[in-house]
Amino acid sequence: GTDNHLMLVDLKNKGITGKEAEALLEDAGLTVNKNAIPFDTESRFVTGGIRIGTPSVTTRGLKEQGMVKIADWINRVVTSRDMATIVQVRQEVRALCDQLPLYPEFKRTDY
Repeated sequence: GTDNHLMLVDLKNKGITGKEAEALLEDAGLTVNKNAIPFDTESRFVTGGIRIGTPSVTTRGLKEQGMVKIADWINRVVTSRDMATIVQVRQEVRALCDQLPLYPEFKRTDY
């Protein structure tokens, strides 16, 4: 296959659809897209997976360990699906983004 910046994650073993995961992860501050997976039995409007891109991660300077942290956040959110976990992950995401801003010259003002 072609090497690129995208990863496709099959969520069937988590018992959650791509559509559900996309919404929960957005609430946690993580942007992904629902995406069909090979042999998907879900409709293209629901999907059995998500697509994750790395450009914003690498632009912030994160390396492999950063992706391990992001994978953990994704797993925690799609496994628990509870608001307390989503809020906790959102706080962790914000803390990391504050440490590695896309535009360091701009100060964050939405707290």
